Parts: sequence; C-alpha cells; structure tokens
Amino acid sequence: MLFPVESALKADANTVAATADYDIVIVGTGISGAIIAKQAAEAGKRVLILEAGTGANRTLAGYDDLLTTFYLAAGKDNQSPFPLNANAAIPRSPQLRKLQAGETDSSTYIVQSGPYVSDTTYTRIFGGTTMHWEAKTPRMLRSDFQARTIFGQGLDWPLSFEEIEDDYRLAEREIGVSANVEDQQYLGQTFPDGYVFPMRGLPLSYLDQQVNKGIEGTSVELYGETYPLKVRPYPQGRNSIPNPAYDGGKGYRPIGAVNTHQVEEGGRCQGNTNCVPLCTVQARYHSGKTLAKAFAVNGERRTPLVEFLPQAVASKVNIDPDSGKVRSLEVKVYKDPASPAYETFTVKGKVFVLAAGAIETARLMLASGLRSTSGLVGRNLMDHAYLLNWALMPQICGTMRGTSSTGGIVDLRDGPFRERQAAFAIDIHNDGWGWATGAPTSDLLELVDDRNLHGGDLRRGVIDRVSRQLLLAFMIEVMPVESNRIEVDPKYRDALDNMRPILSFTVPEYTMKGAAYARQFSRTVFARMGAQDHTHYDPSDFGYVAYDKQGYAIRGGNHLAGTHIMGTTKTNSVVDKNQRSWDHENLYLVGGGSMPTIGTANVTLTLAAMCFRSSRDILKSLH
Repeated sequence: MLFPVESALKADANTVAATADYDIVIVGTGISGAIIAKQAAEAGKRVLILEAGTGANRTLAGYDDLLTTFYLAAGKDNQSPFPLNANAAIPRSPQLRKLQAGETDSSTYIVQSGPYVSDTTYTRIFGGTTMHWEAKTPRMLRSDFQARTIFGQGLDWPLSFEEIEDDYRLAEREIGVSANVEDQQYLGQTFPDGYVFPMRGLPLSYLDQQVNKGIEGTSVELYGETYPLKVRPYPQGRNSIPNPAYDGGKGYRPIGAVNTHQVEEGGRCQGNTNCVPLCTVQARYHSGKTLAKAFAVNGERRTPLVEFLPQAVASKVNIDPDSGKVRSLEVKVYKDPASPAYETFTVKGKVFVLAAGAIETARLMLASGLRSTSGLVGRNLMDHAYLLNWALMPQICGTMRGTSSTGGIVDLRDGPFRERQAAFAIDIHNDGWGWATGAPTSDLLELVDDRNLHGGDLRRGVIDRVSRQLLLAFMIEVMPVESNRIEVDPKYRDALDNMRPILSFTVPEYTMKGAAYARQFSRTVFARMGAQDHTHYDPSDFGYVAYDKQGYAIRGGNHLAGTHIMGTTKTNSVVDKNQRSWDHENLYLVGGGSMPTIGTANVTLTLAAMCFRSSRDILKSLH
C-alpha cells in the first residue's frame, strides 16, 4: 500500500496529552509539515503531527472514496471530492456572491469583507492542499528575491536565490519533479553543470504545439523593450519517466509504480486532464507520499517516531510569560464529523511548528492573541491574481489531451517593466473553457437552446466546439500590501467555537496594470493565431474589478502567501529567514505565509525548499 496501515499511524488523544517528550509538534499535514516531519524522524526525533481533518484518505481505500465522491458530485469544483466537515470547514468557491463596498458575507467558512471577493481555496484534510493542486513546480526567478531593490516594488527577501538554490534541488527530489533543464533555462535561470531533474519533462500537448506554431518567431513590445514569444513546458510535480542520469547516474525511483499498467499507486501520468482536484492514479505528488516515508521511520524504537493525531484542531498557542516560549497547544479533538462534540487536550513539546497554511496559521496566531512585535501577523496576504481569456481556435487542437497545463508563455515573468506593472506567466489550459465558462455544460446548453441542435448534429457540434477551445490563464503577481489581511472576530465562530478567518483583500493597482496589459496581450495572441475571442467579464461576477474604465473578473490562484512574512528584524517581519518566530524562539511558522513576495511562480516548490532550510534550523536548536 502507499500508506502504512492505520494501526501504525493513529495516536490516541489521551496518550498524546499525557506525553511530554515530543521533540516537535507539527500542526498540518500539507507539504510543509510533511517535509519537516520526515527530516526530523530521519534525525531520530520524536514527532507528533496534528490534522484537523479525519485522515481517512491516508489509505488507498480512503483515497478511492474521495474519487467516488468526486465522480458523483454534480459540481466539479476544487473541493468537490472532500466530504463536508463543519468541524474542519474549508472554503468552497461555488457559494460566493458579489459584495458591495463595506459589505461583509459570513455565509461561507471564510468571512469575506468586500467589495472584492476571493475564490481562493485550501483543503483541511490529510495531505493539505496538495490533494487538489495543479502541480506546476517552477522556481522563482533571481530577481523575485530582490523586488524592492531592483524594481522599487514589494519587499526584498532576507534570502538570496543562491542561499535557497540547494534547497530547491532537495524539494525537486522530494516531489519528484519532471522537467528538462534546457526547457527551464530562460530569463537568467541557470543550473549547475550536469544537473538533471528527477524525471524527464512531460511533452507539450498538441494544443501547446498549435499555440506555439501561431506565435513562435513573433514578439511584443512593452515600455521600449522587445520580448520574443515561445511556448515552454512547465516543470511538473507528477510522475513521467524516471531520469537514469539523476543523482550521478543512480537514477530516480518515484514512490509507487512506474509502469503504465500499474496505476493504483503512484502510476505514470496518464494525460487525461483529470488533475484537479484529484489525480485518479496518484501520478501527481501529494504530501501523503512524504508522510508515508516519515511514518515508516522507527530509528531505534519499536514504534514509529512520527505519531499522527487526526480530527485534532489546534485552537490556542499557549505562551510562557517568563520565557516567551510556547508552553503548549490547546487542541480540540472531535470524534464524529457530524457532531460538534469535542474534548480539549493540551499538547506539549520542545519545538512547535505551525504548518496549517497562510490563512489558518495566521488565524490560529490571532485567535491566541499573538500578533507579533511587528504587528504583521495576518498582514500582507498575497495570492496570484488570475485573469482568464478564452477563444476558439480555427482548427481542431485536441483539447482535453495532457495534464491541466503542460506548457505556457513565460517570457513576461521578468523585465524592466516590473518597475511600473506586474509581471505574469500564461498557462495554456488543456481542459478547455471549464474554469472560465463551465464548459462543456455551457456549450451543450448553447447548442441545444440557441442553435436547436440534437442527435448526430449535437454530438458533432459538441466535439467541434470543445476540441477547438483555448483558455489562456494569466497568473499575475501581487505584491505585499499590509491592508490585504486575515483577521478574527469573536462573533464569527465555527462548529467547534473557534474563531473563523476574516479576509480583506483589494487587488493592487500594480497588479491591475498587469491585468489590463494581459487583456491586450491576449487579443494580440488570438489575432496572430486566427482564433475567435470569446472573452467577456460579467459585472455581476463576484470577482469583478473595474480599472481604467474597463472591467475584469479576477480569480484567486490558491497560491496563498504572506500573513507571517520573513524579514531581517522583529520590527519588519514575523519570522526570520529560517521561519522561526522572532518573539517565541521554539515556534516556527512555516509555508507560503513566510514568503515576502510571490513573483510569478506557483508557490509550492519554493515553500517546500524553505521547509528544508527550517528543518535544519529546528534540528540544530534541538541539539
């Protein structure tokens, strides 16, 4: 099996509360907590990892149950496979509605403080948001770490690219990234001589190739600079063909099967576009794969060094008033997701790691009354702003082949223009207009209701329509703004009487300038390919934003960052460059929330690299 049997994993809450010799207590089973748990176990440390969800999907049977739920769901949003659990509620985008200025909506788990409404989501379940991520794994660019110095925008990191480069390689190894070095050498990105990724890159889809055929050799101008255009493959956190040249010729062995006929556990990517929310064959990485290795480490003990307590919601961080250290965590453990009944336990350890994601970690800190010396806990919330543009290609392009996004246009991820407007990466979506319009359901309704097609004509019409669909998703950088934040208020509580997160967000003008140019850019690209532009933004859309007399529908990217940013002092940040709290020396706040900026890279690879760095610092502090 992919995961150890349940009896080897699950800890008893009473035993946990009575145990005082945990070296590390970790909140959250996403990739951040999983990496730290695995590194600590391999160093012989005793670890307790807490999960708010039920943890049922830690077995293959449990994973298959999620797939069944997904298949039966009428709506196929990011959270559709995950059963409702009021005790560990999660945001669900289909429930959102447009707000007016000054209006607040508390009808969903995240309280939205308008007027902008974010549809970004995360998952409180075993594996965290890696259970529904798209699994693109680009590195941040060198310039992204010095945005303030180079462009006069955002913040500088207290880390340079060179300081984190070795950890990028560790993260690529842990995830099992599929990519070819030659495809990733652009905009100043370099790799050491002889470096190869763990697995060979996935090929561009036929749709990618058709887009590239239409734009290759062309360029665009922006503020006097020329940018040649080309479609490049994305690095992917999913299994392809293991690279025999990896690790000095030792090769790479992914977790689970690698033959295409062995698809139950970690098979090779099947290219069926059913990647989000769940990969049916577990070819896509999720942190349960890292935790499986962590749970298997015994050291010199008869029982595993890593214990796992599900249905355990951390509710308060208790601080010793004399030392300033974390003394314990208060944890509410519920027995049944259908009932709000719970017991409260106190968990003790030497080091505490909050790895619950940018929103939940900030919520927990604020609910505990811990705003930090800088007052920046919950502040500087970031997420990539997505602007969708869609068109019909003039010829059949084989839409629905490949993963969700195998390639994109990345030439405008960097340049001098970033002094004036946001950069972006452009994902070419292989799954049609689903994200933008609800296709193919919307296509079927149009062909039946507006064109009165039926029978064979309807079948041919749907095939022709879907197989020519092109969706360009512009992932636009958002710089840190202190007013974009997470807060708590005692009047907004969940089923376990914990305070819920309140989200306040405004899309910065810097980002909106990038969005306005992105719309212009898409028109140019569509015209060069002879594609018919069908893009339109409805003013009643919950993410509608007006800028410079034009309207745009901005979507969240689920790339949450900020809320406990790292920096150089306790007055300008919440954590140091190792993600250790400035105010509480045995507390680490890890993950995307520590990132001072996000650039134009999906955040998972970078936050994974950061957690390898934190692991070393934690182990050093324990020694």
